[in-house]
Amino acid sequence: MSTYISLVNYTEMGIRKIKESPGRLDDVKKLARDLGGELKLFYLCLGAYDIVVVYDMPDNAKAATFALSIGAVGAVRTTTMAAFPEAEYKDIIGAIAA
Repeated sequence: MSTYISLVNYTEMGIRKIKESPGRLDDVKKLARDLGGELKLFYLCLGAYDIVVVYDMPDNAKAATFALSIGAVGAVRTTTMAAFPEAEYKDIIGAIAA
């Protein structure tokens, strides 16, 4: 499994229908499971982003399907990054020929 971090902002429609947000989160969790992944962390935030989500997916294609499916609803916009845990980070840095 690979880990991904999505930085999320509500759209105008998402704000207008903010009371539906908890139900949409339940749908997002189900979508993650249906794609073979798992939503690991969810945070409502103050600042430049409204939400931060950390999730695992089997591969980049599933992660893209997940992010695009969420965006297609129209309630949020996402910026998604692949994330490397500490052990992988150390392997990556260790592989640098310098």
